[in-house]
Amino acid sequence: MFKLFLSMKMRFHNWFFSFGLQIGIGDPCRVVLHLPRDSSHMKNCRLVTNDSPTEINFKMDSVRSEELLITILKLLKKYLIDDSVKTVDMASQALRGILSTERGQRAVLAFDSYERSLIEIHSKGVNIELVEKLLLDQERRFRAEAIPLEESTVWETGNKSFEMWICPLVYSLIGYSCDVILRLCQDIVLIKAEVAELLLPRIIVDLARRKDIEVDIQRLISLQVQKHILTESNRLIKSIQVLLNALNELRISNVMERSSLVPSKRESSKVRVLGDSSSTMAMSTSSWDKVYWLTIDYLVVAKSAVICGSYFTAAMYVEYWCEEHFNGLTLGSPDFSPLEVLPDHVDILVSAVTGINESDSLNGIIQSHKLTSQVVTFEHEGNWDKALEYYDLQVRSSTMVQMDGSSRTLLAKHVQCAGHPSLSASEDEMRQRNPYKGLVRSLQQIGCTHVLDVYCQGLTSRKGEFQQDLEFTELQYEAAWRAGNWDFSLPSVGANSHSHRDVKKDLFNENLHSCLWALQEGDSDEFCKKLESSKEELVWSISFASEESTEYIYSTIIKLQILNHLGIAWPIRWKKSYFEKRGSCFEKQKSFPEPVMPTMEQLSWLNMDWSCILEQTQLHMKLLEPFIAFRRVLLEILGCDECRIEDLLRSTSTLRKGSRFSQAAAALHEFKFLCVGSLKQNSSSYWHGRLEEAKLLRVQGQHEMAISLATYISQNCHSNEDSSDVYRVVGKWLAETSTSNSRTILDKYLKHAVSLAEDHKTTDKKSIERQSQSHFQLAHYADALFRSHEERLNSGEWQAARRLRKHKKFELEALFRRLRSLKKGENADYAVKIQEVQRQLAMDNEEAEKLQDDRDNFLCLALDGYKRCLVIGEKYDVRVVFRLISLWFSLSSRTNVVNNMRNTITEVKSYKFVPLIYQIASRMGSTRDSIGPHSFQCALVSLVKKMAIDHPYHSIFQLLALANGDRIKDKQRNRNSFVVDMDKIVAAKNLLEELSSYHGDIIRQMRQMVEIYIKLAELETRREDTNKKVTLPREIRAVRRLEFVPVITASFPVDRDCYYPEGSFPYFSGLADSVTVMNGINAPKVVECMGSDGQKYRQLAKSGNDDLRQDAVMEQFFGLVNTFLRNNRDTWKRRLVVRTYKVVPFTPSAGVLEWVNGTFPLGEYLIGSMKNGGAHGRYGMGDWSSVKCRMHMSNEKDKRGAFQEVCENFRPVMHHFFLERFLQPANWFEKRLAYTRSVATSSMVGYIVGLGDRHSMNILIDEATAEVVHIDLGVAFEQGLMLKTPERVPFRLTRDIIDGMGVTGVEGVFRRCCEETLSVIRTNKEALLTIVEVFIHDPLYKWALSPLKALQRQKEMDDDMDASLEDSDDEYEGNKDAARALMRVKQKLDGYEEGELRSVHGQVNYPVSIAPILHVNWNSSFPIFHW
Repeated sequence: MFKLFLSMKMRFHNWFFSFGLQIGIGDPCRVVLHLPRDSSHMKNCRLVTNDSPTEINFKMDSVRSEELLITILKLLKKYLIDDSVKTVDMASQALRGILSTERGQRAVLAFDSYERSLIEIHSKGVNIELVEKLLLDQERRFRAEAIPLEESTVWETGNKSFEMWICPLVYSLIGYSCDVILRLCQDIVLIKAEVAELLLPRIIVDLARRKDIEVDIQRLISLQVQKHILTESNRLIKSIQVLLNALNELRISNVMERSSLVPSKRESSKVRVLGDSSSTMAMSTSSWDKVYWLTIDYLVVAKSAVICGSYFTAAMYVEYWCEEHFNGLTLGSPDFSPLEVLPDHVDILVSAVTGINESDSLNGIIQSHKLTSQVVTFEHEGNWDKALEYYDLQVRSSTMVQMDGSSRTLLAKHVQCAGHPSLSASEDEMRQRNPYKGLVRSLQQIGCTHVLDVYCQGLTSRKGEFQQDLEFTELQYEAAWRAGNWDFSLPSVGANSHSHRDVKKDLFNENLHSCLWALQEGDSDEFCKKLESSKEELVWSISFASEESTEYIYSTIIKLQILNHLGIAWPIRWKKSYFEKRGSCFEKQKSFPEPVMPTMEQLSWLNMDWSCILEQTQLHMKLLEPFIAFRRVLLEILGCDECRIEDLLRSTSTLRKGSRFSQAAAALHEFKFLCVGSLKQNSSSYWHGRLEEAKLLRVQGQHEMAISLATYISQNCHSNEDSSDVYRVVGKWLAETSTSNSRTILDKYLKHAVSLAEDHKTTDKKSIERQSQSHFQLAHYADALFRSHEERLNSGEWQAARRLRKHKKFELEALFRRLRSLKKGENADYAVKIQEVQRQLAMDNEEAEKLQDDRDNFLCLALDGYKRCLVIGEKYDVRVVFRLISLWFSLSSRTNVVNNMRNTITEVKSYKFVPLIYQIASRMGSTRDSIGPHSFQCALVSLVKKMAIDHPYHSIFQLLALANGDRIKDKQRNRNSFVVDMDKIVAAKNLLEELSSYHGDIIRQMRQMVEIYIKLAELETRREDTNKKVTLPREIRAVRRLEFVPVITASFPVDRDCYYPEGSFPYFSGLADSVTVMNGINAPKVVECMGSDGQKYRQLAKSGNDDLRQDAVMEQFFGLVNTFLRNNRDTWKRRLVVRTYKVVPFTPSAGVLEWVNGTFPLGEYLIGSMKNGGAHGRYGMGDWSSVKCRMHMSNEKDKRGAFQEVCENFRPVMHHFFLERFLQPANWFEKRLAYTRSVATSSMVGYIVGLGDRHSMNILIDEATAEVVHIDLGVAFEQGLMLKTPERVPFRLTRDIIDGMGVTGVEGVFRRCCEETLSVIRTNKEALLTIVEVFIHDPLYKWALSPLKALQRQKEMDDDMDASLEDSDDEYEGNKDAARALMRVKQKLDGYEEGELRSVHGQVNYPVSIAPILHVNWNSSFPIFHW
């Protein structure tokens, strides 16, 4: 029997181990783990959404009760085949009772027919008499057997297993319940901890409903819980976790009632024999002092949550405490006292966020410069050099705090207890924040192995202080295996504890040290024993860990992968496997031959496994570094020098990219030593390593040394393949540091790198990437030189020099005239003067000609390099295409530019230009450009034509919009609103005529669909039709099935091979018969478009004074920003993105927008759709209504004082959105984090483009993701400053928006995400400016008239004045307002604010610091209250 148990146990662990290896860590940047759940885990709620966000019916209570009942039935069915007769009898009795109720009968219907037949054997239909009899019998037994709740013994956890604790407790609690289903389960909970754990939360909720209990059940439970469960002396960690689950159920009931999602009803608390009390009776929680009924301090609960690894729960309750304690969502004033102790609430928050896989929050929590807080920050960010300094300060400090309540104490408890519920972590010597152990960790992470060894020996010599410290022992073993010190050993710390079978200790590093030693020596017994023991411990710990312990789970999975790597290595070193029978460790081969020296081919499995792990971890160095260290030691044991060299080279690169410079330097040192020892100084790997060394020097700031080393490599490395990279890198570094002249950089390095790359004729991916890199670097540097020369030629100094040369020329002519008038013998002085002036002019002209020639040469070099980049590869497509288009547009009058353009169009695939189809097409028909077969316009039209032929579905709609440039509704035909450019219209129509021979059917059907949408947008409606459905006219409804036209708002990719077969996109199948007329001046219509894929695409058809072309270009700008955010590692790992939607303009005044499903306006949540309630109405108890706020602002003369008074009486409530919608703490934290990141990203992008009119109805929030979506983008480029009341706020950052970010507010996550977003935007400013430049080439409604012209036209000035204003010299530029707006955007992208150049941090700080203040000033002067 025991052998069978061991076999089953091993099969389970092997299955769990394999499963963990297969799933890996998944996404290492994810903050919350979303694991698949079984039937025993109930969902939070089911959303039944109506039109209004304030009218959401969760039906939570009944749904949760139903799911709980189904789970109970499944467990009871399982117990019917239990080995215990007593269990079977109790399960059968409970089933009979439950199935005799109406609720039980309804729950059975959820089972399939087979399972239902098994359950219904115990049912004879609803039988109230049977239920009453069973309840009476149980009541008698309960009075006779139950331990009263007042007795401490039922609550105490000491010397009890989880089963021994929870079963009697739940049995006693059920006795006070009035719920029939719970009462019928009273007997079974006494013997089944599984059922007891499941029912405990529901029992507590049920007790909270009751008002007729004789004892003060609330006070009794609160006292006992604080005394026995939520205490540091409680070793039974699982008891804390189940209590937290119960508190969360209570909190959800409170939240749901306050959010008006669960109706509050007062009903009798008598037992309902039909069993429907749980679903029909609701409580009133308004009288609760706490959100979870029990009078337990929030910080006590939060601290206990940290101990058991429930970090999101801890963060939530700390915020509840802050709101209660500080009367608002704030951390309070920073603590600058000299005491080295963090405030309790900050200390707990620090412990929580350092256990979560999210680094930015910490910066918003730590507000003071204490040693404790600084150490936490440095260690969390991986800045181990600084951590070492501060740990040393702590050790040396005579006033060092003993940190009894510090965050590391709490974390230490989690490390040992989250996976090992029987361990205590309250002893002082077990603290993880102990500065001595912090020094050990820091030295280890820095790579100072010798110093670490000496330091550990010194600590070990302190008898008694560290001998029984398991954490210190583990650190020593880790240092030993990292250093390959196989003679190291210590007496087993846990020797005395192993007599208790339930006690598990984290001995991973000790076991790993033993396994590696056994692998080296060939001791299969030791290897197998330690490997299996370590696997078992890790699987056991991770199965009991809280799902909220993200970092702990990730690190444990990495440890499992290390063990898997180790298991693969044994049969490689010892040819015969140590497994005799399918991996069994019970019968092993006792002796082995000499170890085998593996080849690279034999190590292929190890290397493949390593490559997968590298890809998974994505430079998450906290997870990746231990594996890198382990693999280095493992390969050293295996003895394959070739593999070691390759691995050290790869590890160096990974560590450098992960900013672990000291460890990278150590790996490089070992790499060079190994290469010299194996006589491979001239191998390709050796030179790669030396180049990696140069890169490491470079990133550490040693620029000159890096360049010198790279130059040495270029002179001695004779491989064309490697030399190309070396010359490119040297040229790039010389250019960045400006330490050499441009000719040397170009001719000696960058051009040579291109030549070497081109000589390598292979077409493999690496070779193509090398060629692309070389061409791009050459083109980019030549482009920079071109811009430098162009700026110099256009500078004021150069213009002054031109005027001086012109003056000298006039002077020379005057001298010649004077010379000819003089007699012979009198002209000697004039001849000397003439020669001097001639020499000066010659020198100046030579300099000017050289500068102009160099500029032209650099331009040609850049254009050709960019073209080759596009032809060869795809890595630089986005950057190159946008820069190339910008050069073409700005230099369209130059012949060499037009020639390059024509060649590029011929050689480069057209799909690369499709993202810029609108910008390119908008330049057609410009009167400034010359005409002819070799003109810019001809080349431009040929490019648009090529795109339209190859990719009609992504190009022709833009041409149709241009062709409709003069289609303006009669009522909107206002000279002050739209500009009609007939040249563009004619050019677009001519091109569409040409394209008809290629795509006649497509163009015909597209025109047909466009006409439908224009008619729909311009459809006249009555005011009383607002928010109602209106039947469409027959002519619109009649159009069906346009198989050549995609659904206009559907997204499908551009095919690189220009192949769009049937089914590659959903085509237009007609519109719904009716539309909903929305509120607004122009009455936009919501319509459903039927797609051929069966989906209904909701769309918004608009027509009016708003030009949707601006919205379309803004969305294009946002999309490009998203591309750059995805390509940057720091922004990608934070998932920073601007939410976008499709905008398709058809005329200057009509178009279609994609309806953003699952969203609603922020203002509608805050104050309700009728501005009479919303969240402010629900949570602002005692606050003014929004209507009263508006009236107060309107009536008071002192607007600023009135606004301050409104703020005092109208508190922010946005944080309740996340508590209402995302009921579990993990989801709450994840969605609020997504909201904060989304607000930060959109704020920075909006700030750059001057996006205005950001009132709360123009910002949507996604119900599922909590991300914000900005709509109505018509006021951009700081046009808000031109309004009657200037809109000076850089972006929307009101009190409510900040409130949604939690206690850290704009600090931490928000500020860091703003900085990362702005950094990416500034880095890619050239491409972004290309998008914005479309406004100059295609003037929009807002740019049609300057304020002066508008004023003059409003005053009906004479036609001559109008003509003189319209015929300005800058006609091509559209108007000066557009140019000014573009210049302002460029200034922001360059980092200028208020005329000063600022760093990214400084530029972010400016709008973040002034936005809330300006909201006060703006609202004070503007008598409308905004949120």
